[in-house]
Amino acid sequence: MHTLAASAGSNDPLESLKAVAALRRELDRVETIAVRRARNANASWQLIALCLGVSRQAVHKKYGRS
Repeated sequence: MHTLAASAGSNDPLESLKAVAALRRELDRVETIAVRRARNANASWQLIALCLGVSRQAVHKKYGRS
């Protein structure tokens, strides 16, 4: 992730965009794992949403079937 973050600051705009896209994919993957772990630890959808800064409905819609 550190390398991707550094590449996102590249002077080459196309390299920056590719790095941003890769960062998004990696963050989505990490977020999915963290949400699954939180649910396995009996965290409520409301608490997970609060931690992510989104509504309970949004987090449940995205991860409710996971």
